[in-house]
Amino acid sequence: ICPQQIDDALYSGVTTMMGGGTGPAEGTNATTCTPGAFHIGRMLQAADALPMNLGFFGKGNATSPVPLHEQIAAGACGLKLHEDWGTTPAAIDNCLTVAEETDTAVTIHTDTLNESGFVENTIAAFKGRNIHAFHTEGAGGGHAPDIIKVCGEANVLPSSTNPTRPFTVNTIDEHLDMLMVCHHLDPNIPEDVAFAESRIRRETIAAEDVLHDLGAFSIIASDSQAMGRVG
Repeated sequence: ICPQQIDDALYSGVTTMMGGGTGPAEGTNATTCTPGAFHIGRMLQAADALPMNLGFFGKGNATSPVPLHEQIAAGACGLKLHEDWGTTPAAIDNCLTVAEETDTAVTIHTDTLNESGFVENTIAAFKGRNIHAFHTEGAGGGHAPDIIKVCGEANVLPSSTNPTRPFTVNTIDEHLDMLMVCHHLDPNIPEDVAFAESRIRRETIAAEDVLHDLGAFSIIASDSQAMGRVG
């Protein structure tokens, strides 16, 4: 969304950033992927002037392999499946099929509202293929209330996003406000508030502490300008 976050990342010692978007545009919010070969090319050009190693995820939500191959050929470092574009079992299967053919990484933000299936349906769509699950706890989004279950799958590399780390006195309150801002929600609409509250669960956020200590969760990512902060 804004290149200024690169300065903050460098100050904290980060030298490589992965993500996506198309600059300061509404479609960039939250989904951290760059859709289409044209936009990937423009983002790679824009990155030339920045003192950071940058990798851009292509948009993985498609039911045809053609646009995914186009994005990989254009320079995408991986593909991102995001619920805002419909992370259906068909989209998951198609994306992972292309990834297997091209030796490409896939990351996923699953279906919080369980509209196209439950966590069991998503796991079945993986078919044992490797995938990285962002914010596997769920405050950043994912099957409510049990996305955390995927960290028990051998083929899933789970992570936390940093707003839930560590779990402190302000974590829950901050998340409600952050979610409203980043995901186009209106605090005056009861359904929007209910959606936000469904994915911010103090019980599973607390469980993250233990799962990191056990090594079940092995990554903390910023998810900057979606549900997180860089630096």
